[in-house]
Amino acid sequence: MRVMAESGRGSSSDSGAPGAVPAAAARRLSSLFDELAAGRTEALEGVWEICSDRLYGLALWRTGSAADAADAVQDVFVRLAGIGPGLRRVRDPLAYLSRMAHRAAIDVHRRRSRRREEPISECPLLEAPDESPDRRLEARRMSRLLMQLPTAQREAIYLREFAGCSFAEIGRATGVPTFTAASRYRLGLRRLKSLAGVPEGGTK
Repeated sequence: MRVMAESGRGSSSDSGAPGAVPAAAARRLSSLFDELAAGRTEALEGVWEICSDRLYGLALWRTGSAADAADAVQDVFVRLAGIGPGLRRVRDPLAYLSRMAHRAAIDVHRRRSRRREEPISECPLLEAPDESPDRRLEARRMSRLLMQLPTAQREAIYLREFAGCSFAEIGRATGVPTFTAASRYRLGLRRLKSLAGVPEGGTK
């Protein structure tokens, strides 16, 4: 299955996920941050190309809302454009952006909650990699089950399974110790398997 991307299509990678950012892209991201620190805001386009799907997926799995996720990513890039020279102090741009997306998703979701809007409609978190009716049904079923998890656990699963993050990286992105990030991931998987009716230690 694939993570739903901002365009409404799944990720183009064979694994169905944005995955870990390649070393060359990570180096390019650092260079783009240097350009942004120097005031060259046109570098935002390059950051978008490298990170937008990843940040959108994180926000989507955190909020459960496509609209909230899109707003969160927009907030990230608006804030990023205004930081300026402070970006020179950023050692890990990807972790920095993931942290921004995590916070923005929480803020956007809180704003929507305070407005007392109607409950959000069902939002698919996963998409079948082909047009198979059975796979599409399974993707929708798993999306519904994922939405039953606590948001922190769902977010940890996305970052681990679909963004290729280590537990240390998940901790940095979400502002918790490494062992807490690992615990959230494992508890989330355990709960997901239980909801899906998978026996302990088995697959379905």
